[in-house]
Order: sequence, then C-alpha cells, then structure tokens
Amino acid sequence: MTTYAELDAPPAAPDPGWSRGPLLGFDTETTGLDVEADRIVTAALVLRGPDGSRSVRTWLLDPGVEIPAEAAAIHGITTAEARAHGQDAVGALEEIAAILVHHVRDGVPLVAYNASFDLSLLDVELARHGLPTVPERLGRPVAPVLDPLVLDRWLDRAREGKRRLGDLCALYGIEGDGELHRADVDVLATLDVLDAQLVAHPRLRGAALDALHAAQAGAHRAWAERVNAERAATPGGRPPTSPAWPASTGRAHRGAVAGS
Repeated sequence: MTTYAELDAPPAAPDPGWSRGPLLGFDTETTGLDVEADRIVTAALVLRGPDGSRSVRTWLLDPGVEIPAEAAAIHGITTAEARAHGQDAVGALEEIAAILVHHVRDGVPLVAYNASFDLSLLDVELARHGLPTVPERLGRPVAPVLDPLVLDRWLDRAREGKRRLGDLCALYGIEGDGELHRADVDVLATLDVLDAQLVAHPRLRGAALDALHAAQAGAHRAWAERVNAERAATPGGRPPTSPAWPASTGRAHRGAVAGS
C-alpha cells in the first residue's frame, strides 16, 4: 500500500496534471442499500472539463420493483413516478455503462463518493439484466477511481463525527447547486469536495493516478479490517463490510454504505 508519507515525499516526476484534466463523476440513488437486492432509481454522470465546463447526463429508471417509502423519502422518487416517467432499466443501464466505460477507457479518472457502493450496484444491475459488467467491458478492473470518502477516512482519520457527503460539504464550506440526494447534485458536490481535498492535501495532485488508486484500495482495506474487528466483538452487531475497493459484490458489502 502506498502511504501518505510516501506521497508527501518530493515527487520523482513533474505534477502529472490529472487534477487539471477531465474528471468523470458518478452517483446513483436507489431502492435501498443492499447491492445484491436493491435497484438503481436515478443515476448521473458529470464530465467536468479542464476549463470547468460540465456536461451532465441524468437517468430516471423504472426499477421494476416497489420503491420503499423510506428510500422515496430520501431521494423523492416514488414507485408511481418511476413507473410513469422512468426509462426501461435495460436501456438506461446500457447507456450508463457505455458512457462510463468510454471515458474510463480514455483514461479519465472516475470520481464517486463511496465508490464501492455505486460501482458494485451498477455491476450487479448489469448482470441481473444479462448485460456485461463494467470490468467485463473494460477487460480489467475499473481504474483509476478517486473516492473522496476513502480519501477522507485515510487522510483525516483522527477527525471525529460522521463522514457523509453532506458532512464533508459542511467541513469544507461547500454550498451545492440544490438538495443532496439527487444524483446530479451529489456528483457536483462530490467533485467540489475532491477539489477541496486537493487544496487541503496538495501533494495528492502530484501523485500518479495508479499509485493514488492503489493507496485508496489499501486505505479502504485497512479501514474495513478495523470496522470488522469492532463488529465481530459486538454480539448481534452489523454484518462485516467488504474490504474490496472500488467495487465488490456479495452480501458482506451491505455494511459499507455508511458514508453514502
């Protein structure tokens, strides 16, 4: 695992400049938090250019199942609305995956808050409908990924309090373009949080993307191992969380959604 101390050493090469290049943000709103059983209701992809321009694409899906009231209360989409106005899930998922893969294949970093939830759920949804998963389309695991939640847990581990997207927006004084828990609003807020993290930890900008991706995977694994040890010591506690990042499948992943 690459450590922050290593990233904080004098760079061996000039700033690779990825933070000034295009970034692709991704987020979903869903029927729930179980990546195996729940479905995508809305999704957004935002391509932000080097000049700050933003190309926003959003989807409303008919998930084919009832949207629980508690989920609708969060993102505002009811079963009736999704059935009346939502796109067929197969077509929408194919569009989402195709656009995401196109940019990742071109080397554009993918930015997602709590990436292991959204990317895992996307892959499960694609497989559920007989479509190739993102890694299958790429011929490799999805990378590079930048996850502000993982970065926050790694670089500011001692800070107390919750680490939801709204908490980091408050921490960095970010005022979004609308209410959070809309996929497009959340993506834009996530990109702003990443920008703030790059200011707070400027050496990140000089890190090679492959090293930074590997460092996040190691940081997430270390966090999951600590969390799972604590949960194992609590009778009747929450199930273990997956140590895999940026995507995983399996019911063990259900415990990893606390930061979303």
